[in-house]
Amino acid sequence: MPRHSDASPPKRFDGANIRFTAVTRATRGSFETLFEQPGAPKYCWCMAWRRSDREHIASHEKKDRMMALIDGGTPVGILADIDGKTVAWCSVAPRETYRSLSKQQDDSETGVWSIVCFYVPKVLRGGGLASALLDAAIDHAFANGARVIEAYPVDEASPSYRFMGFRDMFVGRGFHETGMAGSRRHVMRLEH
Repeated sequence: MPRHSDASPPKRFDGANIRFTAVTRATRGSFETLFEQPGAPKYCWCMAWRRSDREHIASHEKKDRMMALIDGGTPVGILADIDGKTVAWCSVAPRETYRSLSKQQDDSETGVWSIVCFYVPKVLRGGGLASALLDAAIDHAFANGARVIEAYPVDEASPSYRFMGFRDMFVGRGFHETGMAGSRRHVMRLEH
């Protein structure tokens, strides 16, 4: 049986012992540690939807580019800590820091933040951690000046884009659908 390091996530999610923090220069190390864990999305470093000067970024450059955003003070998302260990992530940031997320996107609209990604380790899935992350992401965006929060979740049966969250989770928090982004992603909005 494989041994787990002290950095391994707890086996269960208990809402009483969770804390959410923004990814900043001060919390960057926790973000790096999370993404470098086995099973974490280190192949992506959550750069898939980020605005870039190039359409394709080589895998080895993604971490460096994400760290440059963090070091430059660009909001990139929030972390979830359970019992002092960083265990999950949600990408929530001003929409203008991402590339175009839907064909109907109006880039002249201001005050829009987007939620584009969740990372919850397999061992913690199904216990409500993604929902808690969503609640914290909503609070974080509105506390930092969002007028509108936009998200692009899929139906639970979707074979792809599941990392963007499930539609019902957003509906349950008052998001309403405004269209589609491609054939699977629902464009959903919540106004402050």
